[in-house]
Amino acid sequence: MKKYLNLFDFKQRVDYKTEFLSGLTVALALVPEAVAFAMIAGFSPLTGLYAAFVMGLITSIFGGRPGMISGATGAVAVIFVGLIVQLKEMTPGIGAEQILQYVFATVILAGLMQIVFGFLRLGKFIRLVPHSVMFGFVNGLAIIIFMAQFPNFYQKGGEVLLETPKMLVMLGLVLLTMLIIWGLPKITKSFPSSLAAIIVVTAIVMIFKVDTLTIAGTLNEGESIKGGFPPFGIPTIPFNMDTFMVILPFSAIIAGVGLIESLLTLNLIDEITETRGSGNKEAVAQGAANILSGFFAGMGGCAMIGQSLINTSNGARARLSGIVASIMLLVFIMFGSGLIEKLPMA
Repeated sequence: MKKYLNLFDFKQRVDYKTEFLSGLTVALALVPEAVAFAMIAGFSPLTGLYAAFVMGLITSIFGGRPGMISGATGAVAVIFVGLIVQLKEMTPGIGAEQILQYVFATVILAGLMQIVFGFLRLGKFIRLVPHSVMFGFVNGLAIIIFMAQFPNFYQKGGEVLLETPKMLVMLGLVLLTMLIIWGLPKITKSFPSSLAAIIVVTAIVMIFKVDTLTIAGTLNEGESIKGGFPPFGIPTIPFNMDTFMVILPFSAIIAGVGLIESLLTLNLIDEITETRGSGNKEAVAQGAANILSGFFAGMGGCAMIGQSLINTSNGARARLSGIVASIMLLVFIMFGSGLIEKLPMA
């Protein structure tokens, strides 16, 4: 007999089993994405993972849409590329650590803007977005996610395809993963098909020592996802008008892009679950999460449509799944990095 508990949402019944298994699935899926998005901007993997932990935890607890997942995203990561270029032009020889301090300050300022947006109750205007834009948003992201998988079929460096034996192995594992995700729900829905696919394919790779690309294989030499609890720190940058004018436009772009993606994702999950979230509450939660991310060595982020759809398709409807995903992600960083780095990228 299932046990239910009202957790944070007094009208929402929570199925512990579904929420926990879905959260675990999302946590495993978050690792490669957070690492990849951090590397897009040239940051260490932990910068993306810390952001995913903080963003996911804060928005899961205080956000306006139970079941929605937030973390480090590519939409935010690419914005930092322009900031980094500008900083290097203004200060030749600036080090990577100092650049990160500007990034953290930019994320904090973006979070403040998002909180103001929420307090002004502007989130309601997302309801005016036509369905055609929603469809374009979802399908466009699907195309981008699909195309982002192709680098996994190239040797490190991205110019030469994998050798034929490795290519066949990679294709075989990909097809097996897709088959499990598609076929298992037709047999039973008591266990998330995505989690089953991860477990089965990882077991095959580890037991039979299959030579294929793993998460560790995507990292640069000397890098690892192993770390401790996110360290707290105030960005060490000059607090003057010049600095403010440098980071202001990038903060505004991050705030805008983050809110648009988050509120569109909220709208989509609303339609799928036939419930209604609060855009204003989500905006405030996104802002608070970005502020804390900046203070705790994270690159910031926003809602993640892919992870949110994984979560809701597994049957998660409450906040517990997002909380579990964030906590499990931190557990992986602190205690399970050796195992997680062996996960195949298929």
